[in-house]
Amino acid sequence: MGSGPASAIVKDRSIPKIGIFDATMLVMGGIVGAGIFSNPAVVANMVHSGVLMMIVWTIGGVIALAGAFVYAELAARHPARGGHYAYMRDAFHPAIAFMFGWAILLVVQTGGIAAVSVIFARYFLAVVPLPISETTVAVLALALLTGINCANLRAGNKTQSLFMILKVVAIVAIIGCGVAIMAHGTASESMSGTMPVHPFSALAAAFTPVMFAYGGWQTASFAAADMRDPARDLSRAMLYGVLGVVALYLAVNAVFLLALGADGLASTVTPAAAVVDHVSSRMHIGAEVMAGCIALSTFGFLSQGMFATPRVYQAMAADGLFFKAIARISPRSHTPTVAIALQGTLCAIVAASGSYESIMSYVTSVDFIFYGLAALALFVFRARDRERTSVVGYTVPGHPWTTAFFMIASWIVVGTTIYSDPRHSLIGIAALSLGVPTYFIWMRLRKADPSIAVEALD
Repeated sequence: MGSGPASAIVKDRSIPKIGIFDATMLVMGGIVGAGIFSNPAVVANMVHSGVLMMIVWTIGGVIALAGAFVYAELAARHPARGGHYAYMRDAFHPAIAFMFGWAILLVVQTGGIAAVSVIFARYFLAVVPLPISETTVAVLALALLTGINCANLRAGNKTQSLFMILKVVAIVAIIGCGVAIMAHGTASESMSGTMPVHPFSALAAAFTPVMFAYGGWQTASFAAADMRDPARDLSRAMLYGVLGVVALYLAVNAVFLLALGADGLASTVTPAAAVVDHVSSRMHIGAEVMAGCIALSTFGFLSQGMFATPRVYQAMAADGLFFKAIARISPRSHTPTVAIALQGTLCAIVAASGSYESIMSYVTSVDFIFYGLAALALFVFRARDRERTSVVGYTVPGHPWTTAFFMIASWIVVGTTIYSDPRHSLIGIAALSLGVPTYFIWMRLRKADPSIAVEALD
């Protein structure tokens, strides 16, 4: 499926220019956003124990690494335009792929990008106090990134790589504060905290902010067809990127505990600022550094989202599952300009409405459904292509157990998220469910008027 003339035409127009370094930065950029600067405090407030906090972040890292193994083989075995979307289409059915695209369009990516743009605006104005509103800054940032990504493929991926490097520098600076704390012997004496009354319920609730912070590595697969050698580069980038993020996240959480202790971490909403204040004697420097770190981190996340996600809508349109204009690749910039403009416009509209509350629950509850389906897709591809396994180039270590672990863990995360926040989780799932009738309505419209979509052959 998805190998008809439309797909071939789009592929011929595209000029892949993304190498393994930029692909690794794309993976890391899809994961590292504002979450690592704020979610450790949320987790600490839920578990109240330094030991449990490190356990849940470590388990989250193990799940993310298992996911990287799965996506690395999927990338090597099936390096198709649209990445995750193509896995859903070719392993199951175009309807499942449509629902994935529907989910990221309405919930996962558009909602996440819009919400993060508001956070970027908030902290940008804290560093650069201009006489304009947060909404204006958020919309301008989205417009800028939309323009950059429409203008040139190289400009888009180099912009997101630059900001990913800046995010790593900001995180390394926080880790450096931890080294200074140890050197001067000023570590908190309450690192362990207290065990919660109901530890299992606390851990279940903590998985939502942890996995929200770890989620997003799959977005690099959206741009697989724009890479020089997706089968090789994307599979390696998945492993390098996720391993790098896990190491950074565990180190940052250890620094937070070292500086603030479990109770101190639970009592702040700006842990990075509190750590810098702990090290520095200058008043307010912590707040300034925190604002700068989050501004850089969130802008990098926005850059990655605006670069990678529109490739899914372009792939959907190339398959005849979206308006044919979305499938167009600009012959000048070699980018899906209409798809990027659609993403930017929708994000700007949501950002203008301006709410970030409970984004973790309704994004995570939907996102991890499709993570589990990606693992199931690998089982399907392996069953179909047994003779190709030895020549794929990369295979999941410990398959089928590693793959099954990731699949089950993903759906457990969905369950724990619904359990801890049923209202907002079910809003996300309800939005996803609307994709079912929408798919069949679209197919009927396409049958009645074929001119609205690219004619794709299964």
